[in-house]
Amino acid sequence: MKNTIAVLALSSFLAITACKKGEPKGETTEKTDNKSAEALVVDSVKINDSVTITDSLRASFTSKLLVFPTLKDKKLLDSIYFHNEKIKDFSKAGLQAYLESEKNNYFKSMKEDDDSYSDITYAQKWYSDSYMNLKSNNNGYMHIQYTGSSYIGGAHDEYGFSERVFDLKNSKKLELSDITSMPKNKIEVILMKNIDKINSGTTDSDGEVKNSEMLLVDKIPASDNFYFDEKNLYFHYSPYEIAAFAAGDITIPVSWEELKGTLNAEFKERMKIK
Repeated sequence: MKNTIAVLALSSFLAITACKKGEPKGETTEKTDNKSAEALVVDSVKINDSVTITDSLRASFTSKLLVFPTLKDKKLLDSIYFHNEKIKDFSKAGLQAYLESEKNNYFKSMKEDDDSYSDITYAQKWYSDSYMNLKSNNNGYMHIQYTGSSYIGGAHDEYGFSERVFDLKNSKKLELSDITSMPKNKIEVILMKNIDKINSGTTDSDGEVKNSEMLLVDKIPASDNFYFDEKNLYFHYSPYEIAAFAAGDITIPVSWEELKGTLNAEFKERMKIK
């Protein structure tokens, strides 16, 4: 039954999903500074609740969804809320109702299996946390980070990240092929070369441990979990994806210079890459 609970705990965000402590409470409305496209209005809905399962176990559910009242393209919205096809109503009220349903399903699954908690002899708090966060909206490219985590007993929680960039000008999710024509096998060579450029911060008795020392794979995949800024394309990997859990999540940069000659003309122009 624990496996069922784990799936429900992470179903809100693709079962990827990383704990972000200290998320701001309440709802926010913001407009981006992107002057080259229509102003993007961003709102949010959030739910935060907990329930007592047994004398020793308490469960909590926290989730935040972004709301985009000015976006009307259904295909684009389906892609933005890719984590669950049950979302049909993209309005603020509809998304709030969806979160309420997810919370109720999570608590129900926990309560239905209360007989299996007899071995819990000390106070524990199990949880499911998930968030959508707008990271940037520049040149008509909107970057959303989906994060989440859950804990259902054991040595540690499970967490992960999903990065998605949306081309608001063309109303679609941006694919790697929209950025560069470089074959993935060549990008993977660059990823392996750059693995230690951004350290994860992991340390042991001898000091900082390099990401490359904790790799679990012989080849780092050029995945769809990417985003970018004016300097680099970044690939983000969740724990266990390419390295040991102790390494945490790993981000690997690939500079525009390393992709020179393969960049898509429209992308290069919009991002003002020389």
